[in-house]
Amino acid sequence: MPAWSLPEAIADILPAEAARIEALRRKLLDLFAGFGYELVMPPLLEYVESLLSGTGRDLDLQMFKLVDQMSGRTMGLRADITPQVARIDAHLLNRRGITRLCYAGSVLYTRPRTLTGTREPFVVGAELYGHAGIEADLEMQELLLATLAVAGVRRARLDLGHAEILRAILAADPAGFMIGDRVHPLLQSKARDELAGLCGDVQRSTRDALLALTDLNGGIETLARARERLPRLPRIASALDVLERLALALDPSCVSIDLADLRGYHYHSGAMFAVYCDGLPNAIAQGGRYDEVGLAFGRSRPATGFSLDLRELVRIAVVDGVRSSIEAPWSDDPSLRAAVAELRAAGEIVVHRFDDEAADRPVERTLVEREGRWLVETTSSKSSSL
Repeated sequence: MPAWSLPEAIADILPAEAARIEALRRKLLDLFAGFGYELVMPPLLEYVESLLSGTGRDLDLQMFKLVDQMSGRTMGLRADITPQVARIDAHLLNRRGITRLCYAGSVLYTRPRTLTGTREPFVVGAELYGHAGIEADLEMQELLLATLAVAGVRRARLDLGHAEILRAILAADPAGFMIGDRVHPLLQSKARDELAGLCGDVQRSTRDALLALTDLNGGIETLARARERLPRLPRIASALDVLERLALALDPSCVSIDLADLRGYHYHSGAMFAVYCDGLPNAIAQGGRYDEVGLAFGRSRPATGFSLDLRELVRIAVVDGVRSSIEAPWSDDPSLRAAVAELRAAGEIVVHRFDDEAADRPVERTLVEREGRWLVETTSSKSSSL
């Protein structure tokens, strides 16, 4: 195998794409800052117990693990940044009021999550801690839609669900509670026949409710059907009220309901959402409420947030990372070096041309000396002077 080969589903990011990703990263972090979200930078690896706290088994198989030669303990390369941010909020910042945090960085998966996906997504996200009310969920929804707008994504669908609905159905039936781990993946894939076969020992009302979840998807009217078909339990009624409030805050043509879409079920504790865009087969962003994660770090805090993969988003984003540059000759002339420094300080890209350099890109602007002054000229006319 050639020395330059990379592992499967791992790839270099070349200059043009890297420039677009970086330009979008900066725009999104500036957007988050405008909403009051503070940037944090958790480490790429830490002890496995911390990385898996509050996530159930959802991330365990996705995580690369290694032994720390300093402590002898098992460490993990993060497959999700959200638990790390929850740890920072609960254990390090320890603030009394609302805390808004954001992040950007790579995560690693043992296997890609989609057929065409990478094992090294570059993730950006925002998390809000300390407020259990629906206002926090609405703010997160607003910030996510603003994120897509900054990226130039105009046609997106927000798919809403709620973890409490399945939990309430299973909690009402001891036999149902025992099969919860097997029910979840069947609902996620809407495997109705297999789900019916699994429900042989549960109460009839539980079986009917679980099977109903596979059909309860569509527009906002799905919530009315859910109220008719699901058990009249307070937890279910409350969850449907939350979804209705979130859905009504959106353009009806851009929102859908799917009560069987339970990705991250062990992780989330309330309203969940995923965003789908034209041109991408899988969800571009995912998020929701996860009030129970902080408990593992000694401080239970209401929490909601979202994350998305910039490497996926940049495929459909309207963002140009390529900036125009100015070509300048190489010289020790103090006046030239002063002119170059001034241009760079003003935000221009100035690239020196060496005498023996072969041109491999078109030159739109050049720095030339005219009558003792350094001028920036286009291919056809002078544009500025220094």
